[in-house]
Amino acid sequence: MDAHTPEPYKSPVPTGYFRWEPEEDEFLICRAVRDETHDVKTFVLAPRNERQFEFVSGQFMTFEFEIGGETIQRCYTISSPPSRRDTVSITVKRVPGGPVSNWLHDEFKPGMMVKATIPMGEFTWSGMQQSKYLFISGGSGITPMMAMTRSAYDLALISDIEFIHAARTPADIIFRDELDFMGRRNHWIKPTFICEQDAPFERWNGFRGRFDRQKLEVICPDYAERTVFVCGPAPFMKAVKTTLKDAGFDMSRFYQESFNFDSFTEEAQEQIAEATEAITTDVRVFQLEFTKTGRTVECPEGITVMEAARRAGIRVPSSCSKGLCGTCKSTITAGTVDMKHSGGIRQREIDRGMALLCCSKPTSDLVIDR
Repeated sequence: MDAHTPEPYKSPVPTGYFRWEPEEDEFLICRAVRDETHDVKTFVLAPRNERQFEFVSGQFMTFEFEIGGETIQRCYTISSPPSRRDTVSITVKRVPGGPVSNWLHDEFKPGMMVKATIPMGEFTWSGMQQSKYLFISGGSGITPMMAMTRSAYDLALISDIEFIHAARTPADIIFRDELDFMGRRNHWIKPTFICEQDAPFERWNGFRGRFDRQKLEVICPDYAERTVFVCGPAPFMKAVKTTLKDAGFDMSRFYQESFNFDSFTEEAQEQIAEATEAITTDVRVFQLEFTKTGRTVECPEGITVMEAARRAGIRVPSSCSKGLCGTCKSTITAGTVDMKHSGGIRQREIDRGMALLCCSKPTSDLVIDR
């Protein structure tokens, strides 16, 4: 090689693809914390070792936090797109009295670590062939739609996205600047915001009030031709669903996030009703002892531990009610269960006596460390 021949380019990063595996390294390290609004922050996370994430837009991860000597699991949707594989981001709103959200906002800093599971969930447009979408979100329910929109922007997808986001005031609009920027740079992305009232230092001149059919028809006249994704507080999602149903929308093209962090989903409530109807006097009844609360409740055969606890007034953290998220993970110190989970628990945790209460039916009397 003579003096005029340039050296071959050498990539500064490995050319092989290394997927993050929580079984090998269950900890993620915080790389950055970003303020989105006065009470919403984004936390950027990465593996400790050089690995990349594999997920689809709209999925969530379950995190395990050690706060005040207590282990708490929480699910958070990934707000970053899969086109940015080296990190994942979660965007968290501070909830008054919320132990995890307040700890994250006040204590969780770059360099600190947190346990996490692989991304999971089915609320995604991945694999769909439609070209026209309508995203409708309220409050922090914007995160899965943001992941999809960021993905469309990064990959220059020819996907017509009408994005309607509802917030209390303009100061509460999460990702406002970024959505406006993407809309200016890509005419396929069309964000519209609805605010209930003015902010202390900003008068809102856009759509005011709450989401309704009249606003929908003005913002997105061709909504009947689109595939709709909805996420937000339960009352908001119910209102949107009712609006679309009353308008004659084809609900086979309607998708909403099924997680409800405060109460059972409609599906879980139906399962409880069906199981209750099936109970007869011949069904065996097990005793469930909850050591931390000092309560003992009865659980008929065929009913999950979670259902029995809730019916007895014992509050157990839950999100999916499907054995998927891991939020209700608990240690069974005595007794056996029949557990049919969907990936929300590791085998080594099962070997240590842990179980997901939402999908575990007792096969004997139980003692539960909760």
